[in-house]
Amino acid sequence: MEICQKLGVKPSPPISATKVGIALDTIGKLLINGIRHAPENGTNGWYFWCGETLSSEKDFFSPLHTEHLDEYLPQVIKYLDLPPGYRFLIDDAGYEDVWFDKEL
Repeated sequence: MEICQKLGVKPSPPISATKVGIALDTIGKLLINGIRHAPENGTNGWYFWCGETLSSEKDFFSPLHTEHLDEYLPQVIKYLDLPPGYRFLIDDAGYEDVWFDKEL
């Protein structure tokens, strides 16, 4: 909610028991990337990866229930209410960039 208020956007929290896409093999790399597409097929539209490279490989992202994000990438939880079309880039040193991507 705090991020949405700061940006002046209406919050769009994920529905409980929906899934995100997470690139598990990239966890631990910097920076942390998040992008939200429109929800579909049991997902809430969120995809997360770490590092500078977004792979187009079909198995790059693994499905994960939103409730388990705190075990893998707790840093992204405060961004979950951002509506589809939003992206963010963060690091562990306080860097934060959040923007709307009209291409989504």
